[in-house]
Amino acid sequence: RHVLTDTSDIADSHHNCEKVQDPYSLRCQPQVMGACLTQLRQAAEVLLVEANAVSDNPLVFAQENEVVSGGNFHGQPLALVMDFLSIALAELGSISERRTYRLISGDRGNIPEFLVANPGLNSGFMIPQYAAAAIVSKNKQLCTPCSVDSIPSSNEQEDHVSMGGNAATKTVKVAENVERILAIELMNAAQAIDLQRPTKTSPYLEEFLKEFRSIVPFNGQDRVMYKDIDAATEFLKQGDFE
Repeated sequence: RHVLTDTSDIADSHHNCEKVQDPYSLRCQPQVMGACLTQLRQAAEVLLVEANAVSDNPLVFAQENEVVSGGNFHGQPLALVMDFLSIALAELGSISERRTYRLISGDRGNIPEFLVANPGLNSGFMIPQYAAAAIVSKNKQLCTPCSVDSIPSSNEQEDHVSMGGNAATKTVKVAENVERILAIELMNAAQAIDLQRPTKTSPYLEEFLKEFRSIVPFNGQDRVMYKDIDAATEFLKQGDFE
């Protein structure tokens, strides 16, 4: 048991559950997120090395009275690691959207379809899940590796370039997209917990949910939800969750 689920009445209620096992998006979270974390750490190591590396051309060695033309400026190390990083981030978003879908599907115990009363009459959280799915697809398109591309310039003197700039800027976009995907999952998870009242989750998550509910209120009936997504995204970006 972890602090996130310790003394959770919701978790305890699933002891001896009839389901044999959960879908991959639920029970394989540690393996997927662990692999992504490895890529994040590798990216940090490469960025640290490259930030402290000599990238001048030519290199001037004053004491030796020597000027050397080289290629330390080439961005291949950064291009490759940015491509890997964008893929890792996209995977976090991809598995998150699958968990969001599970929450609205109506197959998770006593949680109603679309996480709302009178599903069908109310769309509930169907539209945010649509949004998450669309963003996931966009990330897949963005994750086409930039580092495998090259186009010559400077009269073909620069005949093999890293495209590291493109790799970096698209990674920023993927990261921003993942923030919104995770925010949508948070909205769904909070709604699912509240729909199981008076049963409570762990004290840690109850306190977290109380803070979140001060920003994004419970959804009792259909309303425009893009404002909730924006607010949830800012909540995740600015929060300090230890």
